[in-house]
Amino acid sequence: MSSLELSRAVRPKTQTVYRNDGRAKVTGRAQYADDYQFPKMVHAVPVFADTVRATIDEIYTAEAAAMPGVIRVITGADVPGAPYWGQIDRDMPLIAVDRINCEGDVVALVVAITREEALKAAKKVVLRVTELPPILDPQESLKDSSPVIRLEKESNLVAHHKIRRGDPSEKMPGCDLILEREFSTGRFEHAYLEPEGAVCFPRQDGVLEIYGSLQHPVSTRRFICGWLGLSFAEVEVFSHPVGGSFGGKDDTASAVCGRAALAAKLCGRAVKLIYDREWSFKESYKRPPYSMRYRFGFAADGELQAAEVDILADSGAYTSTVPWSTWRSTIQSCGPYRVSAVRTDVRAAATNNVFTGAFRGFGSPPVNFAVEQLMDEAAESLGMSEIEIRKRNMLTDGDTTITGQILDNHKVSLGEVLDLVTDAIDYDQKRASCSFGEPRDGKLYGIGLAIAYRGASVGAEAKDFCSCMINCQFDGSVLMETGIYENGQGAQSAMVLTLHKELGISLDRIRYSESTTSQVPEGGTTVASRGTLMGSAAVHDAVVTLKKIIADTLAPRLGCAPENIRFEDDQVKGGSMDLPWDQAMKWMFDARVYPFAFGSFKAPEVHYDEETGQGDPYFTYVYSCQAAEVEVEVESGAVKVVNVVAAHDIGQAVNPVLLEGQIYGGIIQGMGMALFENFTVEEGRVKSLNYNRYKIPRSTDIPAMEPHIVENFDPASPTGTKGIGEPALELIAPAIANALYRASGKRQYTLPMRNSK
Repeated sequence: MSSLELSRAVRPKTQTVYRNDGRAKVTGRAQYADDYQFPKMVHAVPVFADTVRATIDEIYTAEAAAMPGVIRVITGADVPGAPYWGQIDRDMPLIAVDRINCEGDVVALVVAITREEALKAAKKVVLRVTELPPILDPQESLKDSSPVIRLEKESNLVAHHKIRRGDPSEKMPGCDLILEREFSTGRFEHAYLEPEGAVCFPRQDGVLEIYGSLQHPVSTRRFICGWLGLSFAEVEVFSHPVGGSFGGKDDTASAVCGRAALAAKLCGRAVKLIYDREWSFKESYKRPPYSMRYRFGFAADGELQAAEVDILADSGAYTSTVPWSTWRSTIQSCGPYRVSAVRTDVRAAATNNVFTGAFRGFGSPPVNFAVEQLMDEAAESLGMSEIEIRKRNMLTDGDTTITGQILDNHKVSLGEVLDLVTDAIDYDQKRASCSFGEPRDGKLYGIGLAIAYRGASVGAEAKDFCSCMINCQFDGSVLMETGIYENGQGAQSAMVLTLHKELGISLDRIRYSESTTSQVPEGGTTVASRGTLMGSAAVHDAVVTLKKIIADTLAPRLGCAPENIRFEDDQVKGGSMDLPWDQAMKWMFDARVYPFAFGSFKAPEVHYDEETGQGDPYFTYVYSCQAAEVEVEVESGAVKVVNVVAAHDIGQAVNPVLLEGQIYGGIIQGMGMALFENFTVEEGRVKSLNYNRYKIPRSTDIPAMEPHIVENFDPASPTGTKGIGEPALELIAPAIANALYRASGKRQYTLPMRNSK
């Protein structure tokens, strides 16, 4: 049986697959950014800086402008609005103006009739600069003697987050075991199938219409309006199929859309700008590299009593979302464990390397890699099992986290997911078969596990809310929109299924409208595993309003009180009558009452003190466990993951099959981070410019996978749901690391991990 067959073997036969956009994608009818065409459309290509850090003396564009087919060569001087913009700090240029901060900076944009003509002309743009010594090491960047590369800032410190709980300096001397370890993680590329791309069409009403490979239209609109000096009403960004994101199509993708929009505005015609893979690899942000120093103190019985954590991240040339990513690292710096004395410092520093930002899991994967190995090491040193020490320290109902949050408003299910995984994979028996460096038949074998908790939604990073509109038609069909955007993960399907369940109507009535920034109000970006939680809650709110409108209108004709009307089986039921849904909608329009409702959901309030790191950073958490089995070829040192079992408490499952798909994808992507992927930057210059220099897992590397969905209804969500996108990824690297140790007898403190030979 193949790995894929093994993965599918655990799926209950009764589960059905629902994907509202599936047919369009498998038949090739789905339109991605490069598929959009407009009359008289022209093409733009970027010109990149061939340097890492410099001041711009002059850009010579005359020769390029004179090339055949060229319409215009655009430079930073042509940007009409703010030259710099960003998610948090306004430090990212649309087109470099006076300085080069990294090799991925764009210094000009060539617009021509054809892409080929634009590419030829781009080679004629000449950049004259004064080279400056690049700052490439985040430790060096933070020294007082280092020049400040951050725009209008006093230092290169991008972020500093803290946890101050108790006094570990007092507790540590009394500990029976103190473990001090250093860990590091590299840069990682999102490796989405579709590179960045955009098409901008200037409409006759003056509005710039944007189609792009991007994850959040509202965020992109905000960037474009900042750079171009436009109001939100003058830019409309359309949602359409996206060939993957994983957190990677926000800042860079917004810049690509912004350049297409700038060119369209200046040239007065539709402009297409499609990136090739090398451009994408060079410019797009990566997962931030981490350097981590951990000091954990344990009692003889395994209790984790004190923790000192010092983390430094490389933000690269621009701030992007690094302050948010590193904040999440802070909250989860000690894993899902009770610790009474904690001092955590997480910093990020600017450098002239390729900039870094959001990536599936945000700042959780690096700290999980460290903490879960430390727990295994401590167990071994204290003569305990790795399961026993976790149960000794893991958070349970009513416990207090390292931020002082009391977990008393939902089920804390770490024990449940741990027991489920260890039973399903037969952990104890397989643990006894581990090689610890002693090969059998030319191979080493090991098994390992990891647990984690993850704050749901964006938490105290932002004010989180979402919206939904339901518009029932005269013939009984139903249009719906939400503020959650589809990046390929199946968010639309989850929203449709929620409406189907909540309103009791058939699926084939529902049409999910691909929203634009001019239709449904902002609902937040597609990050932080928040889509299903926030979107389904907004759908629920809209359905409550819609039901009341319908019930109040139809109750007199049905001969019952509004509160006695039921919505089920594709009918509106009340009194002695079961009214078919399409007939009910006709009655609504006959009564001149619109069966339309707007719903919204505001995440429960959270609070957090940045100076002490105390408070309730999230309103609820996802609990997870994953175990991995590995084999190592003794002769070559090649590592193969042969089996993974995962359990995640995601509240209530809306679309179980797609949920499993997220788990499969997260495991494979996490495997890449653990064993295969290494985005190489040398002296500030990107060397991994394509997949020949950046290895991701192949189909032959995929192990057997067994996902388990744990459903504990979460009271913080009206539909009981949480999320899975990021938890599925963030545990596999430490599980593999622990398995690899039991195979080889050697610990791995760096990602990606090298073979054991």
